[in-house]
Order: sequence, then structure tokens, then C-alpha cells
Amino acid sequence: MDMSDGVIVKSSRLKSVVWNDFDRIKKGDTYHAICRHCKKKLSGSSTSGTSHLRNHLIRCQRRASHGMAQYITTREKRKEGALAVANFSLDQDQKKDDALNLVNIKYEHEQLKDDSVAAGNSNLDQRRSQLDLARMIILHGYPLSMVERVGFKMFVKNLQPMFELVTLNMVEADCIEIYDKEKQKMTEILDRLPGKISLSADVWTAVGVSEYLCLTANYIDESWQLRRRILNFIMMDHSHTEDMLSEAIMTCLMDWDIDRKLFSMTMDCCSTSDNIAIRIGERLSQNRFLYCNGQLFDIRCAINVIHVIVQDALGAVSEMVNKIRESIRYIKSSRAVQAKFNEMAKEVGIQSQKCLFLDNPLQWNSTYSMLEVSLEFRDVFTLLQENDSANRICLSDVEWERATAITSYLKLFVEVTNVFTRSKYPTANIYFPELCDIKLQLIEWCKNSDEFISSIASRMRSKFDEYWGKCSLGLAVAAMLDPRFKMKLVEYYYPQIYGSTSPGRIDEVFEGVKALYNEHSICSPLASHDQGLAWQVGSGPLCLPGPGKDSRDRLMGFDKFLHETSQSEGVKSDLDKYLEEPLFPRNVDFNILNWWKVHTPRYPVLSMMARNVLGIPMSKVPLELAFNNRGRVLDRDWSLLSPATVQSLVCSQDWIQNELES
Repeated sequence: MDMSDGVIVKSSRLKSVVWNDFDRIKKGDTYHAICRHCKKKLSGSSTSGTSHLRNHLIRCQRRASHGMAQYITTREKRKEGALAVANFSLDQDQKKDDALNLVNIKYEHEQLKDDSVAAGNSNLDQRRSQLDLARMIILHGYPLSMVERVGFKMFVKNLQPMFELVTLNMVEADCIEIYDKEKQKMTEILDRLPGKISLSADVWTAVGVSEYLCLTANYIDESWQLRRRILNFIMMDHSHTEDMLSEAIMTCLMDWDIDRKLFSMTMDCCSTSDNIAIRIGERLSQNRFLYCNGQLFDIRCAINVIHVIVQDALGAVSEMVNKIRESIRYIKSSRAVQAKFNEMAKEVGIQSQKCLFLDNPLQWNSTYSMLEVSLEFRDVFTLLQENDSANRICLSDVEWERATAITSYLKLFVEVTNVFTRSKYPTANIYFPELCDIKLQLIEWCKNSDEFISSIASRMRSKFDEYWGKCSLGLAVAAMLDPRFKMKLVEYYYPQIYGSTSPGRIDEVFEGVKALYNEHSICSPLASHDQGLAWQVGSGPLCLPGPGKDSRDRLMGFDKFLHETSQSEGVKSDLDKYLEEPLFPRNVDFNILNWWKVHTPRYPVLSMMARNVLGIPMSKVPLELAFNNRGRVLDRDWSLLSPATVQSLVCSQDWIQNELES
């Protein structure tokens, strides 16, 4: 059919991407679609749809090879044979052992005789590709608006013309759909957990004055791996009271159905955290969900308390620190002054290879490093002050002595923080000896002859003691569950800390350990019958009746009685056997979770207790934020989205990333 007198029709109604490869021509009252590659004529009527046009593009050999040769370099063409991209398929069935539920792309390579590159049967799954795009945005934290940017549209059009571009609203809906599916998987994981969950709460700042409360589940799974998963990311309104925040957290716990599984909650050191933790603890205690009447429930972040006392110390000596900053800035202001300083360093006989530098005030370990280096050049600073009239910044001998004292304090805090952040997921047992050392040092620092320094130490000690009062029992119990130390570490440190009152303090720890063990043993489905218990499977300290059990079972109290009398008759418990056996040798390669995994059959009850206690996040701050003064900040692009979408993105990103790493 002659199309020479046909008219090309351009219409804004032709929105499908297939029209990038066809011309729509009207001849008389009939519309035709002419392939721009092979010139084949197909129906272009609006009633015909576009499926037949898509099918043609898949089969069109001229289009398949068009433009591909130019992307093959001369060097690649010289290689033996060529790469045939054939049977490009999207495998939508997730294999059982796949770490991440992403699309499996299979490439089949064939050798072509003519050294050519051919793109064979390419089947596009539009819906699958849209979800892959949404997953990519979630995983890498890209802005959702990228799908509407010109550069992205051009890239996709050239890569796969058949892919229908999506709008911001469409990709947002896809992200929420992925969140719903991932949340269901997360719910099933939490349901299957063999132990308890410890919750940690962080505040994130967003663009403007917005803040989000991030709730993270911390637990040891069935393979004895410590896991952390974000559960909720809630926008906080400044009008929210402590009652409203505690109620919002309880709502999240019940939504996940983990309120009866909660073991502890870790928050920052502040009065707001105190009140929220008290309210939630009281609510859970009323339902008798907490062990030991909630004594181990309220935990404060160890790195946060260090940060608080460091900021207090640096604030007290801010004038002195600023003088050192200005001195360094003056020395580095010109090459002449720098050369003069270096010559004086040689005269004084300083051999240090370190160089003066200005700190980053947002990273307190940077301030410590600046002070440490400056102290090595103390005599040179003094000499420069005496011989350079332009240098108007002067530190007295007293100020230098105070700088020396404060720097020694900061050194300890840097070392301890580094220990806490050495592992991505540190277990609770590592904290006790480090924090005992801090407590002992604070006692000594308060004895400093300089009243100014001793007053700073007293303020730091006061803040630390508040933390110690809340967390020392949990820290000591976790240390006892380390087979390299058991109760010996408590018996070593407590006399140094408490002096003559230490025996009573040690007894308190041991009584706490026994009480916690007894509550675990009453509810343990793992313990052996020779320990004198008719075991019941329960979900909390006071076991709920199992299937078929009468809730008014009058013999429930008999289990406790049998347990107590069997102990008096000389039947050794897990705890007795564990404490009587020799300490495990100390070595750098020790993995406490592997140890308990191996020894679970020997200590069935105590291992359940270890799973719950060692999973407590004594610190919830990641390595990259350990010394940061700003805290966590939400991405700017995500900050502008609705709170529901932000929660979907943040939670999904955490789940997918962790699944990929696992």
C-alpha cells in the first residue's frame, strides 16, 4: 500500500513509549503505525492498542541491532568471538537460600560466528522493573524525585525504551508496598525468636525543626547472632508530652505484638528518658511481663553518658581550648610564623613527628587529638609568646597544667569509646570492666589538688554515678555470663569501688543473678527434669498456661515449690555448675555467643538467660557517630516526605540492607 500521500499525525494523547519507535500516519480514514527501523506497517488505530506494536519491537531485528555496534570498542571486537545477550529473563521466584529478595538476572552467553552483538528475546516485566527501581531507591537512599528528572528519563529511555516511566507518586506507592511486604517478613522473624527483645530509642533530626523517634529491636536469634532491626520511625511533635510519647511507643510494641517479649529498653541520659522509661516499665510490670520486677528494664546508653560528661568537661575549659585554637590558627596564618615555630621546636629539642592542626568542634575526639599534640609543643608555644610581639594569645602555666589534666581525662574516654565501637554489634559483657575503670578514675580525679579540676571531676562523677545507679546491676550480670570472668570480675572491682561495703554489694549482684536465673528456670522449656521442675512453655517470667492447660491450674505454684525444695536437696542447677567450673582461658579470638551456642545443651536454662542479657544494647551508638556532637540526621530529600513514607523508607532500607549483609 502506497503511503506517500499519508500524513504523519502527532498527538499529545500518544503517551506510550512505543511511539518513540513508530510514526503514526493517517491515510484517508485509516491510521497506520510505521516502524522507524524496518518500515513495516501495522495498525495504528486507537482501538488496536499498543500490544502488537510492543511485540513487533521485540522481534524487529533491525531495531535489536541498531545502535549497539557503536558501543563495542575496537579492542573488544578483536577478541575471539563476541558476547550474545540472549534470553534475558527475570526470575521472579525467590530461592530459599537467597539473602535478598531481589530479581535474579540470568545471562546466557553464546558464541556468534560473525563477531556481532545481538540482543535476543528481551521480555520486559513492567511491574517487576518498577519494584526493582523502588528497591534501588530504598537501598541506596536516593531521592524519590529522581524518577522525574530529565537525566534519569533519558538514561531509561536509551537503556530500555519499552519501560514506561513512573511518576513520583507511583514510586512512592511502590516503596510503601515493599515496606508492607518486608514488614510481614520482619513480623514472622520476631514471632519465631527463641528469646526476648531489647528495645533502643534514638532521636533523629530532620530538615527544619522536625524530629523522629527511631525504635530498634535488639535480639540474639536462633543461630546465636546478635541482630538489630529498626521497627518504627515516628515523627515527634514538640507538643507531645512524655505521656503521649510513652503511649506511642507502647502502641508500636503492641502493633508488633512484642510487648510481652520486651526485656529491656535503652535510651539516652536525660530527664525525658527517665519519665518515658518509668511509664513504659510500670505498664509492662502491671501485666507481669518483666523479669525481676523490671530491675534490668531501664538501661542508659554507655556512649551517651561518656558524651555527656565529656561535653561538661570541655564546656568548663572552653576558654582555654579556644586560646589553644587561636594560637594554632596564628601559627598557621603565615609561612614565616610556621617556620619560626619550627626553628624554636628544634632549639627546645622536640623530636615529635606530629604536626599542629585545628580540631573539628563537632567531633570531640578531634579536640582531644588537638590538645594532645599541642601539649607536646607546650614549651615552643611559651617561647613564641616571649619572642613574638604579634602573638597576643597567651596561656599561663596554670592553664597549661589544667589542659594537661583535661587531656588525660579525654584520653581515657576515647580509649573506652573505641573499645565499645570495635564491633558492629557489641555484646553486653564487654562494658563492665571499662566502666568500672572510669568510675575508679573519677574517684581519683576528684582528689586533684587544683580545686578547678576537682570541681570538674566532681560534676562528671555525679553524672556518671546517676548512670551507674541505673545500670550497674545489668552490667555486672552481663559480665558474670562471660565464662572468662564469671563472678570474679565483680569480686575484683567492687572492693576497689565500694571499699568496706563491697561484700554487701557483691551479694546484691549475686542475689540478682539468682533471681533472674530462677525466673528463667520456671518458664524454660529447655531445662532437664533432674532439676526438679515440671516445665511449662511460657512467654514471660510468670508462664501463661499452654494449650489445653486450665488457667486455674492449682499446681502452678507447686512447680515453684518443687524447684526450691529440689535445690535444698542438693540438685545442682545450671548456675551452680557454671560458677563452680574453672574460668575459660582469656584470648583475643574469644566469641562469647559461639561459646554459649556450643554450651546450650549443658546449660539449657542459663543459656536462655545469657541470650536475653547479652542482647541488651548497653550502647546504641554506631562507630561513625561515637564522637559526634550532632547526633543522627535524616537525609534532606527524605525529610520533605510525609511521615508515613519516611517510616516506610527508613525501615525498609534497614531490613533490606541487613538481609543483604546476612
